Amino acid sequence: MQFLKKEVLQSKGIQQLVSTDMKELMSFAEVDKREEFNIFSREVIRFGNMCKDPQWHNLDRYFSRLDSDALGDKQYQVDAEKTMQEFAGLVHHTAELYRELSTYERDQHDYKQKIKEMESLNLPLKGESITIFQSELKHQKKLVRNLKKKSLWSRNLEEVVEKLVDIVIYIHQAICVFLGNHGTDAVKYGKGPQRLGEASLALHYANMINQIYMIASRPASLPPNTRDTLYQGLPNNIKNALPSQLQTISIPKEQSFTQIKAEMDKTLQWLVPLAANTIKAHQGFGWVGEWANTSNDFGDNTSKESNPIRLETLYYADKQKIDVYIIELLVWIHHLISSVRSRQNASRPMAMPTRSPPKRPELQSKMRQFLILSLDRNNKPLGTQLSPEDRMLLGEVIARRRTPGVSKSEELGAAKKTKAKLKTKSAGSSPVKESLGTTLIANHRSYDVLDIMDGLEF
Repeated sequence: MQFLKKEVLQSKGIQQLVSTDMKELMSFAEVDKREEFNIFSREVIRFGNMCKDPQWHNLDRYFSRLDSDALGDKQYQVDAEKTMQEFAGLVHHTAELYRELSTYERDQHDYKQKIKEMESLNLPLKGESITIFQSELKHQKKLVRNLKKKSLWSRNLEEVVEKLVDIVIYIHQAICVFLGNHGTDAVKYGKGPQRLGEASLALHYANMINQIYMIASRPASLPPNTRDTLYQGLPNNIKNALPSQLQTISIPKEQSFTQIKAEMDKTLQWLVPLAANTIKAHQGFGWVGEWANTSNDFGDNTSKESNPIRLETLYYADKQKIDVYIIELLVWIHHLISSVRSRQNASRPMAMPTRSPPKRPELQSKMRQFLILSLDRNNKPLGTQLSPEDRMLLGEVIARRRTPGVSKSEELGAAKKTKAKLKTKSAGSSPVKESLGTTLIANHRSYDVLDIMDGLEF
């Protein structure tokens, strides 16, 4: 709680997104701590009901009167602090016990496998290899036995519950001393701006921030559809506001890639940790074995960082405030991607000129003219019109895939026959021109739509 007052409440993320009013922040902290306290006290009540001694049953009745009782004498604090130091050692040895139990079970399995292997080969169950296995197994068994004596494994349940009750009383007193008793109403009745937690949006915003961070970290090598996925997941109010912001917020052209990235990092450096804590808080706790492998020493104050409280997440973030930062980051991403594309285009080598085919040199210019005519929605003539036979020939050149085994002379002959047939037909609108033009227009429109949908032309 001292760390909470000195560091957490003073952090930039909380000051920017939650509140700058220390009294309001303290009220949030009190609510959070009381909720943690209630979870802890319920576990003590459960253990009490498991005791054989009935005096530890129904501790909930006793704990419910703590709010109305006076803080009491300071002897509780002395006893509780002494008990917590004792429990810290017991917890440390209990974590060690679970690790060594896992090792012991693995050694037993290896030893049994070795015995089976030797029996299948009709080998005598003796020798140096067997002796080493037996020695290690014996040493591990002794280690486990000693740790059981030093840990909570061998402690009497009634003895532990009695000391836990003292700790419950002490924690209740500490909350009142450090945080007061004024925060319940501030959060309970939802006063003030809308918070992401009460709107059930904290995790969604955390994932959104994580996606923005990924894009900003490697804009030149993004997985497919990353920006489109981000855009599709934006809340409607941000989606509606983003196009106008892209038009109104202008970034100087002289801003380099490095400068744009530095501007984004100013916000991401305090926003990303809040998002990471939010995701971590939603993952919950693992099994005892996992806890044993990842637990911290209780005497180390850094253990507070492994279990973030609500105030260190996006739970209390003001929705209106964080929306402004999200839109600002999205605009920066637009300019960041534009900068990356400009750099990539500038670094591409100039295309080498290609030699035109020796026959029908006018075909390339006629094809370009034909494409322009096809893409013109009004189908207005631009320059010289193509003759009907040229349009038909051009359509065949575009549509035809060369068939293996057919010589150039045969292709040329086929083309001449086609041209000869055209002389007997009347001039008119070419169906090839219409179908090809329709296809090109459709493809052109599809390209524009995809370009826009790829993250609002990010």
